Amino acid sequence: MPDTDLLYAPVYELREMLDAREVSSVELTELYLRRIEQLNPILNAYLTVTGEEALAAARAADGMIENGTRGVPLLGIPISVKDLEATSGIRSTMGSLAFRDTVPDIDSVVWERVKASGAVLLGKTNTPEFGLQGTTENRLGEPSRNPWNPERTPGGSSGGAGAAVAAGMCAIATGTDGGGSIRNPSSFCGLYGIKPTLGRVPRAGGLGRPSPNLTSQSGPMARTVRDAAVLLQALAGHDPRDPASMRDTPQDFEAALDNGASGLRIAWSANMGYAVIDPEVVEVTSRAARVFEELGCVVDEPDFVLDDPVPAFLNIFYIGNYVSYGHLLDECPELLTDNTLLCLEHARNVTGADYAGSIRAVDQMRARVDDLMESYDLLLTPTLAVPAFPVGEPPSTIGGVDVPARGGFSPMTRPFNLGGQPAASIPCGFSAEGLPIGLQIVGRRGEEATVLRASAAFEQARPWLQHRHPELG
Repeated sequence: MPDTDLLYAPVYELREMLDAREVSSVELTELYLRRIEQLNPILNAYLTVTGEEALAAARAADGMIENGTRGVPLLGIPISVKDLEATSGIRSTMGSLAFRDTVPDIDSVVWERVKASGAVLLGKTNTPEFGLQGTTENRLGEPSRNPWNPERTPGGSSGGAGAAVAAGMCAIATGTDGGGSIRNPSSFCGLYGIKPTLGRVPRAGGLGRPSPNLTSQSGPMARTVRDAAVLLQALAGHDPRDPASMRDTPQDFEAALDNGASGLRIAWSANMGYAVIDPEVVEVTSRAARVFEELGCVVDEPDFVLDDPVPAFLNIFYIGNYVSYGHLLDECPELLTDNTLLCLEHARNVTGADYAGSIRAVDQMRARVDDLMESYDLLLTPTLAVPAFPVGEPPSTIGGVDVPARGGFSPMTRPFNLGGQPAASIPCGFSAEGLPIGLQIVGRRGEEATVLRASAAFEQARPWLQHRHPELG
């Protein structure tokens, strides 16, 4: 297989090749490290590259394979981890000058589980400071850029992960999603990413002070649905260090992929009654939604309306981050980005009554989604309002309508962080400029398997693995 094809090969194919000894983990790791050396100066996908550690882990993986080790799901597979995860002995910056030289002696649960899966860590991917915005800029260096057009953003906050997977700089990646941060770059970069049900993947071992988790989940970003299912299986499951982690045993996510989509009842909504979406995005995603009719599903467009979730989301999301990082306002405000200062100052001024009102608004929104899901197995929407825009230039108008420049491009993801439902972004087409567009697939809480099942059926009907930006090879 040519080197470039190997870089873009699905993880499940790489595992078969490793077990058959058609390629070694060391060979794969060296190939990805060369790709990182070539493209990271352009795309700024990685904040830290762990070349020596990666090669040592790859040699160990090859030894295990040589000795007949089986059943380790990602053994020998080169992976990246978002730099919001603490990694003992490896620099963990949180995208912040305040942590730029931090080498922790603890691991996050996600990194523990990635290591246990046998994967080989290539490095830590770029993130905005503390993951607090939907594009990937910070004060540690240049912004991350989109492999489909380096003048455009890859999104965020898992923008480095999105750029790395889309450019063949790793086989698969972990991201985090507190308001859309897996789905956002997956849509902009033409990947599959899934935010699990709130609590499905535990959170513990971070660098900030402990705070309640009301919105955020770690999860996979991949080139195929099957790859994402394998990594999600490795990450999911209860951990007593996270009091909010789900206690039920996760389903067999990979087995669910073979069940097809026939018989599913699906709701489609272009804007959920409040969002402003670019007409081109509506056209591409609505056409994609109708593919499910070809797959034997019933697709309806019910009268489904939510109140704008952004005011409640900002209060809840920012206050959670204030609990973790608010002390930095007094200790080192000069090291923080303007965006972080704005977020933490916002949180400091939220009253108890404001916060209680936001919780009430979330309860009402969750009830409306639950009501819809009594009649439907899945909800489909556009993932984002627009294709990828120029770095540092988020749109202030969409389709001739004024929108908030900070977040008007991502109005559709936050409800499902607040409600806790699993939600994925799947590539479903391209803009007239050749930029990827994603379709959001939302399931009932606890039913990632249904989201993955439908995603795999769509992938089979409208495959995208063959799509790469021609200039990258």
